[in-house]
Amino acid sequence: MKKYLIVGTGGTGGAVGAYLARAGRDVDFIARGENLAALKQRGLRVIKPTEGFTVYPVRASTLEDYDGTPDVIFVCVKGYSLGAVIPQLKRIAGRDAVIIPILNIFGTGGMMQPEFPETLVTDGCIYVAAQLEAPGVLRMNGDILRVFFGVRRPEDFREDLREIAADLRDSGIEGGLSDNIARDALLKFSYVSPQGACGLYYGVPAGDIQRPGEPRECFKALIGEIDALARAMGIDFGEDIVKRNLDILSGLSPAAATSMQRDIAAGKPSEIDGLIGEVIRLAERYGVDVPEYRRVAAKVLGNSSEGRQTTVTEKQKPEP
Repeated sequence: MKKYLIVGTGGTGGAVGAYLARAGRDVDFIARGENLAALKQRGLRVIKPTEGFTVYPVRASTLEDYDGTPDVIFVCVKGYSLGAVIPQLKRIAGRDAVIIPILNIFGTGGMMQPEFPETLVTDGCIYVAAQLEAPGVLRMNGDILRVFFGVRRPEDFREDLREIAADLRDSGIEGGLSDNIARDALLKFSYVSPQGACGLYYGVPAGDIQRPGEPRECFKALIGEIDALARAMGIDFGEDIVKRNLDILSGLSPAAATSMQRDIAAGKPSEIDGLIGEVIRLAERYGVDVPEYRRVAAKVLGNSSEGRQTTVTEKQKPEP
């Protein structure tokens, strides 16, 4: 049985880890503060629209205190926290381990890989609407839980990736091993980045983008620019992603907002640079015009006190 480590037990990591643990997989959770205390005392409670379950007991610790030897490490922290966890990941990730980053920011695995020359770092993405409602309590706003992961180069493929995919599937997590993770990760990014950028620019939740009007047209234009960027990168989505993402948007609660919007509203660090600024940098790299992203960035990045954030180091860029 593979040993799984969930680094970051929030909405993303909590959902993945809870499903794996419920299915009897060997799972350790990394958390901190009140969330860590609640996990140790009461386990992890998952609340869904039609059901719920509790995983108890759970093994949970801080990353500094973790002393195991995981086979699979799901990195589920926010982009701005990634640099802080890299040193500890280097300590615990052995040659045969697999690191699967599940972040909103496109190209994270390629950015991380040089930091782990002897350990495979894949790319990955997740589809889930979930957030911590209270310490140790995760609310999923729907039944969708899909994780896609895969290698960027065919020569990096390992047979045990199929075992990981099987564990996810048997735990009730859809998705699995991708044959084109750049396409699948950018497809996910083509939704989360435009929604976050549009919602932040206009200061509105999903309902205002669902209705005809200026925010909805902005959302559509931002998606179109991601589509143009994908073509320049040699990525073919094979579908109308504007229509696809509008369909996803229509299924959200009108009050829904992105985690980036919630973080900024609460005065917390956010992924604003990775979700908006990185699009402009990629566009410059590939010679793509992105006027709508530049219009949004001029306002939201200009007013941000965070400045530019980098996921790992300044010199590393996402692999296409």
